Amino acid sequence: MYTLNVETKFASAHQLRGYKGKCENIHGHSWKALVSVCSETLNDIGLAMDFTDLKRITDEIIKPFDHINLNDIYPFTDINPSSENIAKYIFDSLKKKAVAYPVKVKAVTVWESDSAFAVYTED
Repeated sequence: MYTLNVETKFASAHQLRGYKGKCENIHGHSWKALVSVCSETLNDIGLAMDFTDLKRITDEIIKPFDHINLNDIYPFTDINPSSENIAKYIFDSLKKKAVAYPVKVKAVTVWESDSAFAVYTED
C-alpha cells in the first residue's frame, strides 16, 4: 500500500457555540492540515497520484477557510468549526473531488496549534 501526504496551512477565526470557556469567544488560529491518500497500485510512470493534483485539490477545499471567520461559512453556520468538524469536512470534500484518481482518502489531520490536533478517518 502506498500513502501520499500533502500539508497545507490557513489562518482563520472561529468560536465554539455552546462551549463554556475561553474558546466560546471569537479567536484565531494558524491552522495546518495534512491529507493522506493511499493506493495499492501505481500508474505506468510509477505514481499513485501526482502530488501537484493532490495539493491543488486540497488547496481548492481549504481556500474558502483562509482569513475568514469560519462560523460565517457553510457548514460551520450549522455545526461548530472545531478541529474535528473541519477535519471531517476536508475528508468528505477530498473524497468527492479525488474520485477520478485511483486513491482512497485515508485520513485528514487538522492542527489548531503546534500541540493540539484532530484526525478524521472512516475506520
